[in-house]
Amino acid sequence: MEQPVSEILVDARGHRCPVPTLRLRRAMEAAPAGAVVRLLADDPMARVDVPHFAREKAYVVTDAGETDGSLFFVVSKPA
Repeated sequence: MEQPVSEILVDARGHRCPVPTLRLRRAMEAAPAGAVVRLLADDPMARVDVPHFAREKAYVVTDAGETDGSLFFVVSKPA
């Protein structure tokens, strides 16, 4: 029986482009296949950079939005 993969949190609030995407990349590379990473960012450029990065690497943005002035992206790494 497979263990559910827990969500990995990457908090890049307070950092400007390209730091949020670089931190996401580092987390995704270290994560096992099937992992889910939640990125928190407050740089408006993340709205463009994160989906672009995910497409380039064949990762999937499963959710994205804004809460309490911060952007969030939920990105999964294919199994």
